[in-house]
Amino acid sequence: MNHFFKQLYDYINPTVNTDLKPAASQWQSQLPTIWLLGKTGAGKSSLVQAVTGNSAIEVGNGFQPCTQTSVTYRYPEINPLFCFLDTRGLSEADYDPEDDIEACQHQSHALLVVMKAEEPEQSSVLNALKKIRKSGAIKQLLVVHTGICALPGQEERQRAIGYNQDQVQQIWGGEVKSVCLDFGSERELAAGMTELNAALAEMLPILYLLGDEKEHQSREEANFSRLKREVMWYAGTAGASDAIPAVGLVSVPAIQGKMLHSLANQYGVEWDKQRFGEFAGLLGTSFVVQYLSKLGLRQLVKLIPVYGQTVGSATAAAVSFGSTYAIGRAVCKYLYHISKGEPVSEREIKRAFEQAFNHGKDVAAREANKKQH
Repeated sequence: MNHFFKQLYDYINPTVNTDLKPAASQWQSQLPTIWLLGKTGAGKSSLVQAVTGNSAIEVGNGFQPCTQTSVTYRYPEINPLFCFLDTRGLSEADYDPEDDIEACQHQSHALLVVMKAEEPEQSSVLNALKKIRKSGAIKQLLVVHTGICALPGQEERQRAIGYNQDQVQQIWGGEVKSVCLDFGSERELAAGMTELNAALAEMLPILYLLGDEKEHQSREEANFSRLKREVMWYAGTAGASDAIPAVGLVSVPAIQGKMLHSLANQYGVEWDKQRFGEFAGLLGTSFVVQYLSKLGLRQLVKLIPVYGQTVGSATAAAVSFGSTYAIGRAVCKYLYHISKGEPVSEREIKRAFEQAFNHGKDVAAREANKKQH
């Protein structure tokens, strides 16, 4: 095996098992977060079930306390990629949401106001929304109108939805996007979920990457879809750790090395120096040189005062997310063909890497930009 590839293999597979807990904790502390706000019975838990596909989700089952009266739900529960933040039902007696609002608005990247269409009395929700609007901490808002089929007739339905929507927009000071759902109607739910998923992906770009499940062209693509969440978690962890000055130089390669071994186990392939040399050779020597030089350069940039802690760190995080995701995508294609005893095309591996890198880096950059604004 080429000595250069051997050095790189040793670099991302250190003899001392690197502790990745700090990097994972950093990623978990900044998970893209959706804050749910609404009265008791508005359909918040049902909404989480619909988005995640986990019908077992209920408050108290999967949700973990966040403040005295608020809970979080990380999805997936193992190696999470994003988070729901659910406040106690605002209409409950003897509940003052002041402290929850103060705590939650600084943890969240998007706010979903959940309203039952048949309930025009939304004063508790609107009062909370006034405080959130005044603070300026939340920029992204979506109104989710639920239970729309409980109202007979299209005209009455539109009137009720319009009334609640107008109340929100008056407080927010402008037009607010909205979607309509009914969890008791498969047709209305399916239509509403298409709109909801598109709106959520616009608010939290990582959901676009997670939900990019177009009709698979091949068995290999379908197989990667099954492993995509794991690859995204490693990418998110690498990006989060690379945002910290002088940390990414050690943590990012170690995270990528862990990912390579994990994916090889999934395909039943032994990941060793020979296998790595073949994979790296398919990507090309120029890739390896660029990988090492850019990783070192990103660490130097992060040390520049002010710039390094803002633009430099954000760029480093986006590139590390994109490169880790791309390596994961390319190695899955490589391992799939190896596991099937099929020839591996250098052109296909490079193409898979390049497409995934551009896609992943763009998503991470958009995510970082939304957090900053």
